[in-house]
Amino acid sequence: MQDAFEHQKVTTDFIIDNPRVLVTSDPGTGKTRSVLDAIPNDGQRTLVLAPLSILEASWGDDIDKFRPDLTYTVAYAKNREAAFLGTDDAEPSDIVITNHDAVKWIKKNYHVLAGFDRLVIDEFTAFKNKDSQRSKACLKVAEAFTQRIAMSGTPNSNTILDIWHPTLIVDDGERLGHRFYSFRASVCTSKFNGFANEWCDKPDAQEIVAAALHDINIRYELESCIDMPEQTVSTMYVQLPNRIYQQYLQLSEDNVLYTGAATINAVHAGAKVKKLLQLCTGAVYDEYGNAEGIHTERYDLVMQLVQERPHSLVAFNWKHEQRHMAALADKLKLKHATIDGSTPVKKRKEIVDRMQAGQLQVVFCHPQSAGHGLTMTKATSVIWASPTYNAEHYQQFNRRIYRAGQTQKTEIIRIAARNTWETDVYDKLTGKIAKMEDLLSILNNLHTNRKKAS
Repeated sequence: MQDAFEHQKVTTDFIIDNPRVLVTSDPGTGKTRSVLDAIPNDGQRTLVLAPLSILEASWGDDIDKFRPDLTYTVAYAKNREAAFLGTDDAEPSDIVITNHDAVKWIKKNYHVLAGFDRLVIDEFTAFKNKDSQRSKACLKVAEAFTQRIAMSGTPNSNTILDIWHPTLIVDDGERLGHRFYSFRASVCTSKFNGFANEWCDKPDAQEIVAAALHDINIRYELESCIDMPEQTVSTMYVQLPNRIYQQYLQLSEDNVLYTGAATINAVHAGAKVKKLLQLCTGAVYDEYGNAEGIHTERYDLVMQLVQERPHSLVAFNWKHEQRHMAALADKLKLKHATIDGSTPVKKRKEIVDRMQAGQLQVVFCHPQSAGHGLTMTKATSVIWASPTYNAEHYQQFNRRIYRAGQTQKTEIIRIAARNTWETDVYDKLTGKIAKMEDLLSILNNLHTNRKKAS
């Protein structure tokens, strides 16, 4: 077994010494290993809440690799009660791993938490919405645990407000307060954006939050603790055919598009932008969920880039994109696979293993389904067939290839249609990530200063 990196050992010690912890180290720094090494084999049980896609592919594999002395069970909907309570043939395991939404079932079956003392939340941004049933259930479930550890490399991907509820789950409101609206007033200002009031982070919001969290937070930047090869980011542009561009302008002005085969309506500003982005990618969806085919030129570019590279990941946002690209890959006789919301867990793991073994030239991925926990460092290119608005999905998916174990230079290639909303989306992504990195940089500096002082 490979020894832990020094930053992982320091993180493990921090978790052991503190009953409530936020681990905000970059994606790819090996947070899971640090947490596992901090779990004592003392009979107290641990509950891990993680994205469904990585219950076995990340947590199960890492337990097998780094903590074989601990037993674990993966709890799915069909076997939850047996996973928590054990069966006639098997004692309850040391660690139960289940998905984020399972907290709603656990809240209703609170008795299954007997014997548990440690809660680990992987990708705590799943609980950033204070009003969701999932977040409310997790807040109640957390009360049963003495030690609480929450992890995310993208803690405030959209706004500083994202971090309030996960912190409440960890520290019962000790640092950012019990009242969301009081917290919002202290770190945000209200601004009318033409449609509704929008809450924007104050200039010093990151400093305020970082100062409040510094004693329970530990963070490492990937580049500061691992010698990473260079990564480049570039944008490549395609020109919409004149006929398509005229349809694009029509939809942007009129909210209605007549394709000849169907009539597509966009009833408000957010829906309009989504429809415009769909049109750029080659199709828009009607009210019945049917894709009206428009054009496929951008996919020729994507597949040309794939052909020129030994191993790539391609991000898509809509099903019609995956269908077009998979058909082209078949035509070009390229070995490929797809990871999206319909990919079974075992199949997902098989695809990751095949990519790591060099057996696949390209994996087409929906960033929400393949953006957390998976390591595909055999690939050296991420190609965005179309942009996502979600900064967390954007950064997390890019880190599937840029993480510990990567030995080659990597690249991020973003495809955009000229003079369309796509270029604006990439610009907005950059702005959101800059805000997130402001907070993370401050947290990192506070951690470094605390370490020097100790």
